[in-house]
Amino acid sequence: MLARSILCRLAICLSVMPAVAAAQADKIPWAKGPTRGALGSEATISVPAGCLFTGVDGVKMFLQLTENIASGNERGVVMCQADQSGDPWFVLFSYDKSGYVRDDEGSNLDADAILETVRRGTEAANRERKSRGWGTLSVDGWATKPFYDRTTNNLTWAITAHDNTGGRTVNHSVRLLGRGGVMHADLVTTPTQLDALVPPFNGMISAFTYQPGQKYAEWRPGDKVAAYGLTALVAGGAGVALAKSGLLVKFWKLIVAGIAATVAAIKRMWRKLTGRRNEMQPQ
Repeated sequence: MLARSILCRLAICLSVMPAVAAAQADKIPWAKGPTRGALGSEATISVPAGCLFTGVDGVKMFLQLTENIASGNERGVVMCQADQSGDPWFVLFSYDKSGYVRDDEGSNLDADAILETVRRGTEAANRERKSRGWGTLSVDGWATKPFYDRTTNNLTWAITAHDNTGGRTVNHSVRLLGRGGVMHADLVTTPTQLDALVPPFNGMISAFTYQPGQKYAEWRPGDKVAAYGLTALVAGGAGVALAKSGLLVKFWKLIVAGIAATVAAIKRMWRKLTGRRNEMQPQ
């Protein structure tokens, strides 16, 4: 059971949240864990006790509230509280119907070249962020260099960044390869919490399940094949073919937006949804 003290420590006052944003938060259809969350028609995820889940219907509103740019491919979000002293954190799931991604690059990922491409792409994304009145991002480097697990068909990496106010964040990302596309799972948290959160995040990912017929091993000749490989999944995001001389620079975006604004918004949302001065009871 989450104690009231966990909720009370979220000191950002609800009155700070604009009325429109508060009304939007109320409209998000959250389900309390433990439960099984549907990630569109492609897959499901196990939602731990003490966490909240919203699917396709609520994830767009969640992204707007946390100042993140929606792509339209989002399938759901799991939001949790780390512990009595940690900030809320979330995992965003999105799916790209790109087709089967061949994994022959699995042993030859050039982390340095990919990082440079990510930095250039983030600069391009900052122009969109400025047009929305949001803060800008700068990429610091790898917290975990990209690596591919041929047993699970999962591609994993973690990247650190800071915003224009100096706030820092880290995105721990997994790409789960499927028969018809790729499910994106991005853990968004603060750098100080990352080490403690990777085990529960990995546990969540291990309970991820593609629906029958959607698994990577179920690919058959004649199925659609993606026009890019693993490098593009890290460097530019899925959905666009990898050009030989580029790495999808203009399509790259980090999941987390202005870090300071995001953390504050999540804190307000967590208190509003799990509190109203009531404890959140695992089911």
